[in-house]
Amino acid sequence: MSGNVADSAISPTSPAQTIPADLSGQMLELDEDDDLEVFSKDTTITDGGSFNASLQTSPGSMMNQYKFDEEDEEEEPGVKDIFITVDNPESHVTTIETFITYRVLTKTTRSEFDSSEYEVRRRYQDFLWLKGRLEEANPTLIVHPLPEKFVMKGMVERFNDDFIETRRRALHRFLNRIAEHPILSCNEDFKVFLSAQAWELTSHKKQGPGFLSRMGETVRAVAASVRGIKNRPEEFNSMQEYVEAFSQKMTSLDRITQRIVKEEREYLEELKEYAPAYTLWSGSEEELVEPLKGVASCVDRCFQETEEQVRHLSDTLAPALHEYVLCGETLKAVLRRRDNIQAELEAKNEALAAKRADRDALKEEIDKLEDRVEWANNALKGDWSRWQRSMRSDLKEAFLSTAQKNVDHYEKCLAVWESFLLSMRAEVGDISQPSGDS
Repeated sequence: MSGNVADSAISPTSPAQTIPADLSGQMLELDEDDDLEVFSKDTTITDGGSFNASLQTSPGSMMNQYKFDEEDEEEEPGVKDIFITVDNPESHVTTIETFITYRVLTKTTRSEFDSSEYEVRRRYQDFLWLKGRLEEANPTLIVHPLPEKFVMKGMVERFNDDFIETRRRALHRFLNRIAEHPILSCNEDFKVFLSAQAWELTSHKKQGPGFLSRMGETVRAVAASVRGIKNRPEEFNSMQEYVEAFSQKMTSLDRITQRIVKEEREYLEELKEYAPAYTLWSGSEEELVEPLKGVASCVDRCFQETEEQVRHLSDTLAPALHEYVLCGETLKAVLRRRDNIQAELEAKNEALAAKRADRDALKEEIDKLEDRVEWANNALKGDWSRWQRSMRSDLKEAFLSTAQKNVDHYEKCLAVWESFLLSMRAEVGDISQPSGDS
């Protein structure tokens, strides 16, 4: 949502019931279309800090900016049905850790909520959990980035009041960007985050995917990234190029702005002592009292204006630039997840094609085997009949031969016994004749 609203509208000292008309534009926010205009393809930013492209002061670019704002207003929904405020940070000290919780106030007219108002307290880890769940459920939607968990070396210390306030503003923008999103705002985890008490949220977190499931997703993502993709659509190639250029330019601007803020603060420390030096000098120069006091007054006013400028850079511009550095990393992660999904699709298609090739080869082998089986069946049936005929012929011949042999055998044996019997009868006849006949 475009437009700028002063941070005082959501300061912790403001009454909780005060709901500004626009809760999302809490700092200088750069819409994607604005970024396209500010960082044109001709813009080259180096670490040295200068760039040679025309800025928004040119009439043409100002007209383009005006057109972009009009387009944003046309896309902006007419009715906002959920208002979220993050305020009232509190420090908690335990034997294990020290952490900050923030009050999250929600007012809504959405029917899916059981009440119209909620007040809960959340710590940074809860915001981190919500972001992870949103990205897990919607891997190719752009979830607004969270501030880093740890402070970079050389910046303000952790739990410093300025740091806590900067983080509070960033967390406020994070929730309101989700609330403005037509898909993310309907996520069940987002609803639980806004409405559940601390113990309920803890219980809800345990219902998420287990360690092995998350590990499996990670392994698949790593495998997809290693495998890479073959045919990324051209529109996503252009998007990738834009994100790389945008991220590089925002990183350069962020680095330069941080350096300017640091140098301006050091300059302020010197300037702070400058006006009193002229004032002291006027006490010893009677003829130069008025001019010296005038110089001191001018220096003091310049100091105040410079202090206000540095405060604006530190509280408004620097956080906005750094936030969009994080947005660049978020966009890269979204594009990687999109590529991983495409890589997985390509891998499945390749596996399917391989299976189809294997299936064709297998079909050919099956056809051959079917022919072989048919041939084997016919051959076996034909040879079975031949074998049976041969078997029957052989056995019949063997039986007949055996029978004939047996007949011959017994005929011969019978002839032998008959001959013996005849000879024996003849001898018995000779013995039985009378002896007187001799």
